[in-house]
Formats: sequence, structure tokens, C-alpha cells
Amino acid sequence: MESIMKEKTLFAVPCLFGLESFVKDELNRMDITVTEVTDGRVFFEGGTREMVRANLGLRTGERVLMVLSKFHASTFDELFEGVKKIKFADIVGRDDEFVINGHSLKSALYNIPSCQRIIKKAMVESMSKSYGITLFPETGKRYEFSFLIINDICTIMLDTSGEGLHKRGYREIGSAAPLKETLAAAMIKTARWFGRDVFIDPMCGSGTIAIEAAMIAADMAPGLHRSFGFEGLSIGNAKITSDERALAISKIRQNTYEIFASDIDHDMCTLTRRNAGIACVEKHIHIEQKDIRDLTNDAQYATVVINPPYGERLLTMDEAYELYRDMGKVLLSHRDWKIYVLTANEDFERMFGRRADKKRKLYNGMLKCDLYQYFKKL
Repeated sequence: MESIMKEKTLFAVPCLFGLESFVKDELNRMDITVTEVTDGRVFFEGGTREMVRANLGLRTGERVLMVLSKFHASTFDELFEGVKKIKFADIVGRDDEFVINGHSLKSALYNIPSCQRIIKKAMVESMSKSYGITLFPETGKRYEFSFLIINDICTIMLDTSGEGLHKRGYREIGSAAPLKETLAAAMIKTARWFGRDVFIDPMCGSGTIAIEAAMIAADMAPGLHRSFGFEGLSIGNAKITSDERALAISKIRQNTYEIFASDIDHDMCTLTRRNAGIACVEKHIHIEQKDIRDLTNDAQYATVVINPPYGERLLTMDEAYELYRDMGKVLLSHRDWKIYVLTANEDFERMFGRRADKKRKLYNGMLKCDLYQYFKKL
């Protein structure tokens, strides 16, 4: 693997649109060199240690992809020849499985299945020259490759993460309209909450926002409770992985902070309690079954982060409007509370009863939302 994994290997971190600056900041804080930021993608340079550290520590990135090659491809012949030049035998064993997924945007090669077939054919030809065989059993370890073709420029990458990084390992079962952990972390980072005042999520669902807040306040690496695709593969290194996990554990802060999570649904409160236990943060989260309309908290200063129903799946539009009005009456009565609400409902401010001090456009999956921010006293 030495010929592929250099100290300045290029990696790409895809992310939800709007989260690029968070990913860049997280990488910088890990002493990882960021080389480029584009829409939905952040690039960095490093070796095995940086690859492991990024997988363990990224809160807002979706994956860590190792860039193998980048070339022009407006025809299938160009795609085939560009892929064939990559020394896949330095990565994939003769018995290993190799799969290809990808996307194409604004390019002549737009048919994804056709691109997958051409890329796999080129990979086989590349490895055939090294191994002296033409048929590969693919019964061994699984390697997942991806391609991205934008404006006829093709990038071939190897996935080092396995499951997406938003899957921390603590949420086996979610609510009916789950919020991605990466987006929840971005909301908390926008609120700049690090454990100094009270944190409240009065519509906690399966507990994602509260749990992510607890992990951020403790500086707990989000990937500590899961495994990664690179482990056991030729691109991995057990010693470096063990060292980086130990380093991440040593950085966990044992400070005290208060998080209050509540939901009108008893089953959701039970689920939040279970998920918080798996994440090892249950002692920091006070969980209670309660309607947001009955929210009471004596804290003078608090940060409230909410992902309420948008009127898309869980509530009708009229029910959502009524809920927003009641939320405004309860939350805006606390002059020193900072409030952050994520919703796709464009009438939110009118129903809530006050214009936001600031809005940030984010995407919950493919759904465009706004994070409405209230932090100025009236």
C-alpha cells in the first residue's frame, strides 16, 4: 500500500450543503491540512494517521474518501483509459470484493450504470496485469470505490469510512422523521454551545440533538463507538488506529453541564434515554415526557435548539402553524434565552411571532430548510 498511501495523500470529505465551513474548521482543529473547499466537499492532505483521525473526529462530514486519480473523461474510452492507469493491485487483493458507486453532474457521461460497468472493466484489466488472472472471485474483503464526474472531470476515490459518518453507533432506531446527526451537530455549533449554560431540546424525538450536544460539550469524538471501513483493509493500520482512539479518549472532558430533553411522546423519551446510554452521555441529560407548551425551566440563560415538525409528515400544515404560535409564546417569554429552530416552513417567523435575528440555509437530506436564530434581547 506504500505506493498509494503517502504522507500527502489527498482525501475528500463530502458533506451536506451548507456545512462546508464546519468541516473545514473541524479538520483544522485536528491539525489536518485543508487544501480546497467546494460545494458539498472539503479536501485535505495527510497519511494514515490523518485518515483515521478524520474518521474518528468529524462531526459534520459524511465520509472520508481517498482520492486515487482525477482526469478528463467526456467519452467512455477516456473513462476506461483513465481508470486503467490506477494501480488497484496496490490496494485490492486478488480475492477481494470491489464495488463501484458514483454520481455525474453536468457531464457528457451521465448514465451511472454504464459508468459503473466501464470503471469495473478497467479495474479488472488493471489488476489482471498485476495478478496474471482475468477472473476475480471477489470472496474476500470488501473495498468500496466511488466516482464523481463534474463538468467532464472524473475523480476516482476509495471509501475509507464504511457506513456514513453520521451513523455514530448510538441510534439503532430513530423517530418517524429522523434528523441526521451531522446536521444536529451543525445546529449546535451554529448556536456556539459548549456546555457553559443550560441546553434545552423540548421536542427531542429520539434524542439526536441532545446527545450531539452532550458529546460536543465533553469533546467526545463522535466515532468512538463504531468501526470504520478501513479497519482490516490494506489502507488501515491497527497500531495507528489504536493510538488515535486512545488519544481521542484522553481528550474527553469530565466537566459538568446540564441538558434538558423532553417530548410529548413517552416512547420517544424512552428511546432518547436508551440512545443516550449507548452514547455514554446519559448522566448529563435530564429526560422528561412533556408537551412544549408546558415547558418550564428556571434557568436565566439557556440555549434552545429545536427541530419541530415542518407540516410535511408528522403534522398537518394547520397543526404546524398552531404549534409554532404556541412555541413562540413559551420561548420568547424568556428574554435571555437563545433560540435556534430548524424548519422548512417559510411562514415560520410570522407564526412564531418574531423575525429571526439571523437565518442560515441548511439541507435536511434534500429538503431545503432554514435555521432561524434568535439571540438578541427585545
